[in-house]
Order: sequence, then C-alpha cells, then structure tokens
Amino acid sequence: MKPNTSKSIHRGSLAKATLFTAVTLLLPQMTTAQTALVLSQSQCREMALAHNEALQKADNDLRKAELDKAIAFTSYLPAIESSATGAYVVEDIDMMGMQMQMKGTYMAGITLTQPLYAGGKIIAGNKLARIGVECAAENQRKTRMQVIADADNAYWTYLATYRKIAMLESYVQQIDTLYRQTRVGVSAQMATTNDLLRIEAKRSEINYQLQKARNGVNLCRLALCNVIGAGLDTEITLSDTVIAVTPPLDLDTDISQRPELKLLQKQVEAQQQQIKLTRAEMLPTAGLSLGYTYYGNIKLKGMTADPAGNPIPYTQKFEDGFTVGMVSVSIPILHWGANFKKIKQSKYQLRNAELDLSQNRRLLTIEAQQARQNLTEGFAMIETARLGCQQARENLRVMQNCYHNQMATLTDLLDAQSQWQQAESNLIEAQTQYKIYETEFRRTTGRLE
Repeated sequence: MKPNTSKSIHRGSLAKATLFTAVTLLLPQMTTAQTALVLSQSQCREMALAHNEALQKADNDLRKAELDKAIAFTSYLPAIESSATGAYVVEDIDMMGMQMQMKGTYMAGITLTQPLYAGGKIIAGNKLARIGVECAAENQRKTRMQVIADADNAYWTYLATYRKIAMLESYVQQIDTLYRQTRVGVSAQMATTNDLLRIEAKRSEINYQLQKARNGVNLCRLALCNVIGAGLDTEITLSDTVIAVTPPLDLDTDISQRPELKLLQKQVEAQQQQIKLTRAEMLPTAGLSLGYTYYGNIKLKGMTADPAGNPIPYTQKFEDGFTVGMVSVSIPILHWGANFKKIKQSKYQLRNAELDLSQNRRLLTIEAQQARQNLTEGFAMIETARLGCQQARENLRVMQNCYHNQMATLTDLLDAQSQWQQAESNLIEAQTQYKIYETEFRRTTGRLE
C-alpha cells in the first residue's frame, strides 16, 4: 500500500505555516521584553551618569588639564636637542696659498639647555596649570551634580504621572460602579434619567483626564529615556511604588563646597598668577647651554718642501670634536611702557574676577536659602495634603454609605468623589515635588554626590 504523499506534504506545509505564525506573533512580545526596563532611583542616576555627553566632555577636559600640567612641569627640566649638518662646497677655498676642500663635510652635535631664571614665568605657568586641573575637577563635579538633579527630576515626574493614572483608573471604577447602580435604580424607578446623564457626563470628564494623564506619562517616559540614554521605545517600570518621605534634618546652607563658588575662587587665583606672568616679561632671564659638536671630512691641501728643498704636495684631513658651555642673560630695556600697561590690564581683570566672586557668592547663598525654604515648605505641604487626603477618603466613605441609604443626594456623592480625586492628586504632587526639592537642596549646597 502506497503512502499518501499529498497529505504528508500538506501536513508539513501546515506545520511550517503554524510555526511561522507563532514566531510572527511572538516577535513583538520578544522585542517588548527586550526593551522593558525596571528602574530604581539609584539605577536611574547610574545610567544617566554613564550616558551623559556633557559629563563625558567634562571628564575629557579634566584629562586634558592634567596633561597641560604635566607639560608645564617640563619647563623646569633641561631641553636636549641634537643636530646634524652636511655640506658640499664645489669650489675650493683659498687660504693663504693653500686650498681647503669641503666636499662632503659634516657636523653633528648635541645641546643641553637649562633655564636658570625666567623672572618667575615658569613658576607662574605651573601654578596656572595646577589651577586649570582644579577648575576642570570642579567643573566635572558641577556637571555631575546637574546630571543627577536632572535624572531625579525626570524620575519623580514620571512616577507622579504614573501614580495619577492609577488614581484616575480607580476613580473610573468608582464612576462605573455608580453608573451601573444608578441604571438599575432607573429601571426600578428609584432613580431618574437625569441622575444617569450626570454620571455619564462625569465619567466622560474623568476619562478625558485619564487620557491626558496617559499622554503625559508617555512624554515623561520619553524624557526619562533621554536622560538615561535608553531607546525611546523602552518601556520603563519604576521599582519605587511608595515614596519614602522623611523630615528635613540637615538644613545647613553653607555653600563653601559649591563647585560654582570654587570655580569663581580659582578664577581669582588664576588672574593673580596672570599678573605674575605679565610682570615676568619685564624681568631678565638667564639660561645655561652645554653642547658637544663633532666635525669631519675637511681637507687642507698645499705644498711643502722636503729636506733637500724640493717642493712636494701634502694633504691634511681634519676630524675632531669640541665642547661648548655658555651662560646667556637677556635683559629687557625699553618696550615703550607696553609691559606696564599689560600689568594694569591684568589688575583690572583681577578686580573683575573679585567682583564676580562677590556678586555670585550672594546669589548662590540666596539660591541655597531658597532651596531650604522650598524643602521645609514642601514637607509642610505633604503633611497638609496627607491630612486632606485622609479627610477626603473618610468623607467619601461616609457619603457612599449615606447615598446607598438614601440619606444623601447624587450631587453630594459626586462632590465627595471630586474632593477625593483632588486630595489624592495633591498628595502625589506634594510627595514627588518634595523629593525633587531634596535633590535640589543638596545640589545648591554642593553636597549632591
């Protein structure tokens, strides 16, 4: 009996088609799983710090400043140079009846130069390079703090919108339950059609708010993806479901560790060294040079006489080396007052740097005090919002019982639900804003690490 080949082929094709369909259906789910991310606040900070381009540039600037410092230090050390020269003089040189031939003459030497005194220019240059490293390090700290602050802001804002969606979905469930109960009441002639229409209008309003919140949470997700360097299609779930809020304890507004202040102080130090650099141009400089040169293939041809007085030609070849040591001193004499004017310019720049420091110190202090006030007021807002939320929940519970027992009107119940929604929204905003205030206060006092 022959096997049914056509049926076998059909079954094989069907199996392949089924497998292809299954893989096709699973691919979006696999892709979604690959781009899903569960994120905590600390992980958000770490990813933002690892991704941020401005912080990477600040790191590169620090390394560059460290190289500048190493380069500046080499000014203390002697410079060693070597040289080699070859010459081919076509015509011989007449030297008092003798001929000097320099066809293929060569010279090779090595020179060591050591600065002895540069008017303080080398010392000032090295101090400027050190200040440059310190400025780059403070700028790195400043950028790092800003990256952390931006990450926290995006994180808590996303959490706030996410929690509002959950609250509005709970509100929708309340309205849907009330709608079903009222529809039953209309059928039993225990409620009016007008009540049902009012509930429908309220449900449409809440659904509209829910849609706006969902649009907002997507925008917040995109902002968070941008901060942490994730793909814009990444689905983010936050691991912080409860916002832990503690009373503010350390409210010291000392700004001495603020990187912006340190940068201004370093700017004053840099201008002081710049004055010394300008003054060094008016002072003498001295240096020591040591060198050794070897030369060869220089020939001197002429005539001499033997003991019998007969002229005979002779050739003498010169190959030798010599050592040279020199001390040089350079003294500027007249530059028509240009150097004095440059010093005055540097002093004006120093004064401007001091004025910038004085002005911005006050502004930074005001900013820190404002951040402290925001923090204390933010905690008070949480306490107020928490109390209002408790009252609104209790009021809603009582009003629901009263409405079911026909002791309250529909208007009273809808008002109680609206008050509950507003109180829950206020508490979410107060808690998340307080967490942002915490980060900002630490940033404005230079303690955000």
